[in-house]
Amino acid sequence: MADADAAAIRASGADWTAQHLATYLESGGARGHIVDISNVGGREFTTHCLIRYTGRKSGRRFIKPLIYGNVGGEIVIVASKGGADNHPEWYLNIQACETLDVQIATQAFEATWREPQGDERHHVWEYMCHLYPPYIAYQQSTSRRIPIVMLHPLRPTATFTEGSS
Repeated sequence: MADADAAAIRASGADWTAQHLATYLESGGARGHIVDISNVGGREFTTHCLIRYTGRKSGRRFIKPLIYGNVGGEIVIVASKGGADNHPEWYLNIQACETLDVQIATQAFEATWREPQGDERHHVWEYMCHLYPPYIAYQQSTSRRIPIVMLHPLRPTATFTEGSS
């Protein structure tokens, strides 16, 4: 998919994403964790986490809502960027650090991250495509291999707030 096409799709959902993030943060995670995204090809009960990371150039903190799965106790997120030809900024930024923060519903953690390889990657990708079928079309629309990131929680942290970005 051309970056311009992917950008148009993302722009149309930008207001929804901003509202989703605000709801998640304002409620401390009581709302926004499970969302019906069946209108865009997802599932009625799709789980979302928040990741908090530091910009590799700016040093600023950012919070991003993402669909997630759970494989063997690890939190799985996908750097799809709607099938764009370049990686999402959050993915490029976490590559510059060893840990990031993740919040699931009302619980937040510091976590390490890794990218699965080989057969493990294949199985995790299949699982994530089951959770959110549009990932299949996203991968077909780009020549880049969409990264999968697995987060391993280390220790609890305070839940995210608007001021924590």
